[in-house]
Amino acid sequence: MRIGYARVSTEEQNLDLQLTALEAAGCDRVITDHGMSGARFDRPGLQEVLALAQSDDTIVVWRLDRLGRSLSHLVETMNSFRARGIHFASLNESIDTGTSTGMFMFHIIAALAEFERALITERTRAGIAAARSRGQRMGRPPALDSHQIEQARDLLRSLPEADVAAHFHIQCRTLRRLVRELAVRPNPLVSAPVEIDRNEAERPERANDTEAATESTSSSPSNGRVPGQ
Repeated sequence: MRIGYARVSTEEQNLDLQLTALEAAGCDRVITDHGMSGARFDRPGLQEVLALAQSDDTIVVWRLDRLGRSLSHLVETMNSFRARGIHFASLNESIDTGTSTGMFMFHIIAALAEFERALITERTRAGIAAARSRGQRMGRPPALDSHQIEQARDLLRSLPEADVAAHFHIQCRTLRRLVRELAVRPNPLVSAPVEIDRNEAERPERANDTEAATESTSSSPSNGRVPGQ
């Protein structure tokens, strides 16, 4: 049996062109997905096709992108057909895996999909390396900033842990970890101890002692005598 599959991405589009081509290709039955993105794997029509098709049946599409939007998705789906003994045909690309030429085309598509995956991986690694060289933080942003962690710590003094975690939309274990990290983090507001030069500190004291002694000598009477006597 030849089972046709047609799909359009939006409700405004129509399936007439695909349906006409599939019927002309001798499809015994045509199943459709109307207004469904090709990026979705859970399309009802496609799932119905997969459930209906048996070994030696052929699934036919008007164009490859009607089955899937990415090469990797196409190859994954076509491999699942092969594992079940189901053939696949695409009218626009003249691909039919029931023939040797069609299988050759399938292997080319599989090689292109592998190249696409390798290229994406290489670009991702290069992007991460470039971001790290610029000092950018990798991974997800912090759950809470320093100010929020301090707020959470203060709230924990009077509120249950679960309530505080819910307030900041985080899990309790994340809250405990953040507060624990805050406790061991150095406080930038606490200044380092200042070293004092003892000699510098004693000099003004000695000067003050000398001045006091001079004033005491000049103001005290000599030998207990009063001047003029």
